[in-house]
Amino acid sequence: FFNILLLSIPIAMLIGAISMRCFILARPPVATLYETILFITACICLVCLGIEFIFKNKIALFATSIVGAGGLFLSFAYESGDGIDTMGNLAAVLNSNFWLSTHVTSVTIGYSAGLLASVFAHIYIFAKVFRITEDKEFYNTLIKIIYGVLCFCTLFATVGTILGGIWANYSWGRFWGWDPKENGALAIVLWNLIILHGRMGGIFKDFGITIMSVFGGMVVVASWWGVNQLGVGLHSYGFTDGIMNTLIIFAVLELTVISIGFIHHFLMDAKKNQS
Repeated sequence: FFNILLLSIPIAMLIGAISMRCFILARPPVATLYETILFITACICLVCLGIEFIFKNKIALFATSIVGAGGLFLSFAYESGDGIDTMGNLAAVLNSNFWLSTHVTSVTIGYSAGLLASVFAHIYIFAKVFRITEDKEFYNTLIKIIYGVLCFCTLFATVGTILGGIWANYSWGRFWGWDPKENGALAIVLWNLIILHGRMGGIFKDFGITIMSVFGGMVVVASWWGVNQLGVGLHSYGFTDGIMNTLIIFAVLELTVISIGFIHHFLMDAKKNQS
């Protein structure tokens, strides 16, 4: 209880700050990349507290502290690096409270869930590689959490993508135009469906779903930040200078984690076969 209380205080402060932005700006807190960092961080932390309430094994509390601190440091780095007023005027195409509160909020919650599934997948891989525990229930619980969060992600990403098409038809006269941002949203939905169908069909076991979830986090980041760097399409208003190198470093690190997971998995299989 004491751990939950300590984490709840900064989460409440973050939610309070987001709420004050909503009150001051008179719009949902998801209209800029900076705001989505804060919103996604708050969403992940709240979901983690809910997961801890269900499973009571402190795994989600650990994820909350890591994601919460990481999200706030990222928001500070983005704010200082961008060097502009974070409460500036919106691009004209975004100036719609109805669509911000439906489409953008749904998609952003989908981002949150996809990233959270990736976080728990990282915990699974590192716990296996560094032999933090041999408790099978620990790993079974992680898989249950990852699967549940992926279902959550699929729901909101799908609803958000469909609502985005309706908004595009209302604003630009076409439901779908294969715009990079639209492709990124679709990629999240399709990748999650691949994982869920593979799990149901027995193609992906525990190791497979964790590896796919880590890669799914890369897909989310590519949709959230990466496609904006292309500078093309009707959604190019999210371009940020100097972020491409950071995205490349992130991708390299994630591919390294995946490689480490594969190497460890095959080494363990080889060891079992020898014995």
